[in-house]
Amino acid sequence: MSRIGKQPIELPDKVEVDIRGSEVKIEGPKGKLTHSCHPDMVVKLQDGVLIVERPTDHRNHRALHGLTRALLANMVHGVSEGYTKNLEIVGTGYRAEMQGETLILYLGYSHPIEFPAPEGISFEVPRGGRTVIVHGSDKELVGEIAARIRRQRPPEPYKGKGVRYQGEYVRRKAGKAGRVGA
Repeated sequence: MSRIGKQPIELPDKVEVDIRGSEVKIEGPKGKLTHSCHPDMVVKLQDGVLIVERPTDHRNHRALHGLTRALLANMVHGVSEGYTKNLEIVGTGYRAEMQGETLILYLGYSHPIEFPAPEGISFEVPRGGRTVIVHGSDKELVGEIAARIRRQRPPEPYKGKGVRYQGEYVRRKAGKAGRVGA
């Protein structure tokens, strides 16, 4: 039996779950999320706990069991506490600022890059404009938006300039060696 799949999902206060067939809707203080589970997986709500069961021990059912449980646990955590990703901006003149709900990035190009916040996502730029914090209730969407921001100017290996995740290690290369011997 799947070690992850068999673990029950504790529901915190203020989180409501609606199960209709294979569709699971989870609502909490940070928002609403919906997931269509595989039709073979059975999701039950018993005494404030979500339980995922599988019909057989076939390989694909075992894989779906753990996956379904993990996705539902991420949804419960997202609507109750939310997810954040922190990005650091490194480079002379590189910075970020907010204009309403739109993130404006100055990353050394001839023009600023406008990044509107999609539904369910909010940005925060603390003082200095060297950090961007992405908030949201959907773990997948928060990670995708953070990756799109990083993709605008990934860190380069010579000077380390660019947008990186907080705590990300950027492997540095030596530059050109001077001319030896003449």
